[in-house]
Amino acid sequence: MDAERWTVDFWLDPACPLTWLTARWIRAVAEHRPLEVRWRTMSLSILNEDKEVDPEGDEDGYLWIPARICAAVQTEHGHEAVGSFHRALWTTPEGDTREWIDDPKQALARAGLPQHLAEAGWDADSDHALRSSHEEAMRSVEGDVGTPVLALTGPQPTGREPRRAFFGPVVDTAPDQRDALRLWEGVLLLSGVPNFRELKR
Repeated sequence: MDAERWTVDFWLDPACPLTWLTARWIRAVAEHRPLEVRWRTMSLSILNEDKEVDPEGDEDGYLWIPARICAAVQTEHGHEAVGSFHRALWTTPEGDTREWIDDPKQALARAGLPQHLAEAGWDADSDHALRSSHEEAMRSVEGDVGTPVLALTGPQPTGREPRRAFFGPVVDTAPDQRDALRLWEGVLLLSGVPNFRELKR
């Protein structure tokens, strides 16, 4: 099975609702395809910090808080913990999807992570880890992109670089199992064409 396994590096801003839907998609795919998902942190706040008008409307800078906490989770506990924290942010204790993220402290508790990680949310001096992870995502792709960024590494590397990185896919609802797998196959097909650039609706 490992000979068929794809690795998906998944960079996310933890407070982006569309990214949450893409995360649900890749989790659905992973239930039926041999995938290793490595959850990583990026930040809409960093993407927009040099813009005159923040397209997210985050005038108070709230979006920095969950992103910093997520970066601290990644630094201290690794990629799997990022995925657990992200899921806890967007689900109720009963497992239902939220309309907006939970309190980060509550999400940390439900993900089995230490409460002290919440302190990173207000510590701008510790942004190095967040920026480092974010910049790695940006180096993987070209152009002005948002969240999520996915990088796929194939199971049988050839002489060419096996990693395929792109923004998205963006979905407006979480697809059912059939459509999740169809979308996965489509992503593999399109990302495998070297001169393919963009498809947008």
